[in-house]
Amino acid sequence: MSTTDLEQRIARLEAIEAIKQLKARYCEICDDDHNPERIASVFAPDGIWEGAGFGKAQGHEAIRELFRGFQKLISFSQHNVMNPQIQVDGDRATGSWYFLGPFTFRKNNENKWLVLRYDDDYVRIDGEWKYQHLRANLRAESPR
Repeated sequence: MSTTDLEQRIARLEAIEAIKQLKARYCEICDDDHNPERIASVFAPDGIWEGAGFGKAQGHEAIRELFRGFQKLISFSQHNVMNPQIQVDGDRATGSWYFLGPFTFRKNNENKWLVLRYDDDYVRIDGEWKYQHLRANLRAESPR
């Protein structure tokens, strides 16, 4: 194996790990009361958050506003993601993740389990990975 091959393999592994850390930060921000002031930090300036049944927003301010709405709807969440499949191509990447999490909604103090699949596009900006397009696709929900 040449030095160049080894460098490329290490760079790919480092990118995958950085994207995993990005997803962990995203989950932590969501579980921090869907913090609208922190959420923009994980998105590209023209990034998109999209979730069937939850809304769609593009750009930092629109995403912050969407998360302000989530604060009004959700009193508790625990984002648990698993089974990442991440493909890296230079400064762009794609990934899919499964999500299972308990939620408490403010209306009637309703408790639910949500099952989602995240399908994400990522971009590296100034050496840091960001979401270009996050898609939260609801697969199932049930009372808890």
